[in-house]
Amino acid sequence: MKRRDPRQRQRRHIDRSFDSVNDDPYLARGKPSGPAVCPGCGAVFRRGRWQWGEATGKAGGHECPACKRTRERQPAGYIRLSGTFFASHRDEVLRLVRNEEGREKRMHPLQRIMAIREVRGATEVTTTDVHVARRIGDSLRAAFRGSLVLRYSPDDYLVRVNWSR
Repeated sequence: MKRRDPRQRQRRHIDRSFDSVNDDPYLARGKPSGPAVCPGCGAVFRRGRWQWGEATGKAGGHECPACKRTRERQPAGYIRLSGTFFASHRDEVLRLVRNEEGREKRMHPLQRIMAIREVRGATEVTTTDVHVARRIGDSLRAAFRGSLVLRYSPDDYLVRVNWSR
């Protein structure tokens, strides 16, 4: 039987990405007192997290972080879609983007698409969270191949995803 020496320490990760975690500034530092419902989207804060469901009668109104980001127009993820393949299959690619967002949003109400707009000859999709942007980028690469470039901001809670084909 192995005995663990109490003086042994856990090895620290050498990769610096584990050491400096950028927290989302839009997540509340404190929890609402009791259950709350977002007046914008209807998400319910219950058992320490935002989720979809019915609000109880005693739930107070409290804006969720995703609605606050959308209102203030401060996205956490930028997805840039470009290329000749994208131009000829635009509807199909955007349908995949919407489906992926819907799949993610069912489980995580704070992960949404904020806007889809045309910017300098490309289409830009903005999201409320870095995880949904990354997932959309991975889905595009898996479905249509192409070039995928991810750039995380070292100082902010932000990711830029560039997909082209």
